[in-house]
Amino acid sequence: MENIIQIKLASTEDAALVADMSRRTFYEAFSAQNTPEDIAQYMDKQFTRESLMAEVGMPGNIFLLAYLDGQPMGYARLLEHEPPPEMGEGPAIEVVRIYAEQSAIGKGVGTALMQYALDLAREKEKKWIWLGVWEHNHRAIAFYTKWGFEKFGDHPFILGTDVQTDWWMRRKL
Repeated sequence: MENIIQIKLASTEDAALVADMSRRTFYEAFSAQNTPEDIAQYMDKQFTRESLMAEVGMPGNIFLLAYLDGQPMGYARLLEHEPPPEMGEGPAIEVVRIYAEQSAIGKGVGTALMQYALDLAREKEKKWIWLGVWEHNHRAIAFYTKWGFEKFGDHPFILGTDVQTDWWMRRKL
């Protein structure tokens, strides 16, 4: 049986759902590769439920919710802001986060979210779509590469006390 995936734009009424899913999926994705102390510090200081809820509805933020067979199973956050200078000329939009619940990985949720993000970027007449991804997140890098993203730089990402490297990847629209 084929999975039915629907994407909707999140509203401020969805803020708690987005925040809870953000924290859960981030923890599931990265807790095994990082120390419990660094994960806890990051989640308690920079990735709080309150700060995540406040992002929903803020200017420039666009949240997408993916529903698999009627259940919320993934989300994406897009942000319209000034990209890094290495990005290139022209209007751009960033995919800040794109996550699926563990039980939904491999069922098309990420694919549906990325397709919607690309379509939305084109509707908004963006020239580029870009993102940052941890250099050791090989599954995500493979996913983005499959979608035509290429590395164009990197920058530090601080998780707790650990200074990590995120790759910047972009795709021309």
